[in-house]
Amino acid sequence: MILATLCYIKHDNRTLMLHRIKRKDDIHMGKWNGLGGKFEPGESPEECVTREVCEESGLEIVAPRMCGLLMFPAFKGNDWYVFVFTATKFSGELKENDEGYLKWIPDNELESLPLWPSDHIFLPWIREGKFFSAKFVYEGDEILGHEVAFYL
Repeated sequence: MILATLCYIKHDNRTLMLHRIKRKDDIHMGKWNGLGGKFEPGESPEECVTREVCEESGLEIVAPRMCGLLMFPAFKGNDWYVFVFTATKFSGELKENDEGYLKWIPDNELESLPLWPSDHIFLPWIREGKFFSAKFVYEGDEILGHEVAFYL
């Protein structure tokens, strides 16, 4: 089982995205993602997302808002549980990273990027301010189905 975080940093109707094209062994190769990564021992979801965003971008986010939990059973050989956040307050300067290239994408263009199929389903929930828990079943890079619950 792998615990991870995913963060969509928002600013001026744009979202900071990472184009994952630098590491050949990256399971996200070629896709655009929010920022985030795997938990270290003893971390809370908020500590993990704050650390990962800083490591990947150089930005220090403040008060990230949890907006959902994603579960991917047997995805690329592991069960993944991903805590999803947004952040609108941050400081620092963008830096290069070893996973890909960072770019501020206009919000109305996000879903035109090469994303995972599940992103096209849950990104609108984030935009609508819904709090969600969802399970997405993949075979390879293809989505087979999903289940979702929304909470107030």
